Amino acid sequence: MKNNTVDPITLQVISGALDTIAEEMGHVLYRMSFSSIIRESQDLGAGLFDANYQTICESESTPMHIGSIPAYLRGAEQTLQDGEWHEGDVIVHNHPYYGSSHTPDLAIIIPIFYQGELVGFSGNTAHHIDIGAATPGLIIDVGDVYAEGMLFAGLKLYEKGVRNEGLAKMITANSRASNQLMRDIEAQVASAKLGVKRFKELIDRYGKGVTFSAIEQLINYSEKMLRQRIQEVPDGEYRAEGFLDDDGRNRENRLPVVVTVKVEGDSVVVDLTGSAPQTPTAYNVPFEGSCKVAAYAAFRKLLLDACSLEVPIPSNEGSFKPISVVAPKGSIFNPNFPAAAEARFTQCNRMIDLIIKALSPVLPDKVIAGSSASISFASYAGMKEDGDYWVFLEVNEGAYGGRPKSDGPDSIDNLMANTRNNPIEDLGMHLPMICDRYELRDDVMPGAGKHRGGIGVVKSQRVLTPGFITHESERHYDVPWGAFGGKDGAVGKTEIYNYSDSKSIKEMPSKFSGYVTKAGDVMAYYSPCGGGFGDPLERSAEKVREDVLDDFCTVEHAYEVYGVVLDADLRVDVGATEKRRQAAS
Repeated sequence: MKNNTVDPITLQVISGALDTIAEEMGHVLYRMSFSSIIRESQDLGAGLFDANYQTICESESTPMHIGSIPAYLRGAEQTLQDGEWHEGDVIVHNHPYYGSSHTPDLAIIIPIFYQGELVGFSGNTAHHIDIGAATPGLIIDVGDVYAEGMLFAGLKLYEKGVRNEGLAKMITANSRASNQLMRDIEAQVASAKLGVKRFKELIDRYGKGVTFSAIEQLINYSEKMLRQRIQEVPDGEYRAEGFLDDDGRNRENRLPVVVTVKVEGDSVVVDLTGSAPQTPTAYNVPFEGSCKVAAYAAFRKLLLDACSLEVPIPSNEGSFKPISVVAPKGSIFNPNFPAAAEARFTQCNRMIDLIIKALSPVLPDKVIAGSSASISFASYAGMKEDGDYWVFLEVNEGAYGGRPKSDGPDSIDNLMANTRNNPIEDLGMHLPMICDRYELRDDVMPGAGKHRGGIGVVKSQRVLTPGFITHESERHYDVPWGAFGGKDGAVGKTEIYNYSDSKSIKEMPSKFSGYVTKAGDVMAYYSPCGGGFGDPLERSAEKVREDVLDDFCTVEHAYEVYGVVLDADLRVDVGATEKRRQAAS
């Protein structure tokens, strides 16, 4: 060491150790959890944070989770039970007006003391299947945050190592899925305790001075690298607009989303001025815990994509510092208390989609066409024969837009979403549900282009008992955009019908709350398809043929849009294709 600078080899070893700690924390959390949304879908985040609430390291999971934990920490500081951190404390926190991403994402935070000094925090968040909201599992059409379920603000589940049994009993008494909720919280506690243990071991090995000098260097390095990437973007203001279907209640009111990206030197401001006013439902976005995090994620994807870098950049606080976010108070992206704000994810994904669109003129080799940029988050619930509730949360896949060098991936979470699908075998074993259909959409074409858009999913889930469905999704009206001559993609749709009468279909809005179901009712979700990238006439004729063979494209669509002529044996007619493309260009 010289001038508190850690040598490169030690720096890389400590960096690798920190990454491993975060990944191990995430692994313990999802392996120990009971509910499928955590156990299978891995709707979680975990990491370590310094005493100033800066992210030291994070697990590779859903960006919304891990990027929000510093905001949870700042909120917990303001509301902390008895106002002091003690060794052995375990905090539970989920208040959306004190840093939470939204109410179902409970954070478990444990302070890390080393030789009597508070040196940092170990924390995680996870989405829980039911915290006692007005409707089972998810909530959209409610009037204020108090209807979203239990609110925890800096409460100590353990105080100086002693479990708060009264708080634990209160939690179990206010959830429709109390056993899963408490067991999942216990998994979070185990994960956070592991983080404390591993971080102390790291300090024991390298010493407090070296460890925190390395952490400071890593944060500074990540910030420096992002600032360098931002400097490569021409200064200026870049704007894009879109809209959201409705707020879950007022069906005819489209909600504008306006994104202005202001690049100046090595910093960026994301300005959401002009976006819709806050809604009277839960379709609002907590500013600190969700809105700002979405902007951070957008630029990490655009400028620090690990696949495009020779050396991956550490995921820490440094990647947040060059980015500022502006959202007028009282808008959908910065609501006033006590507005409800549980259903906030689709707005964040659309915001990222529009950041990409705004920057497309100056980053043509880094952007993609419009993705589904939504999320299909569904809650299925009903009553068991013994009178207890069953609740199931599911995240359905979307599709990416076409990319500069390849097609958009099919049937996959995109942009800020990063959960895994829930195996239908697991569904059948544990719940009174049957998956009737789960495949790529075949009713529409994805956005055509030199690189076509991704194909969305269609999933039909049948419930075997009476109950309720709540569904949060988007983009039934605003089609994913094509880029650089690519064609637009396709919007999504949602249908409900009974298995005994599949022809009597009820078209559903993109989001709805507490829909009462009968045994045998089926919800069929069709996610949007991504937009195309580049001129469709430049797509390889052989790729078009392969799409036809895979039933991703019809012979007619190949001719009309791609200018590819196929003979009766579905072989490319080279001469006719050349003439068709010349005539169409």
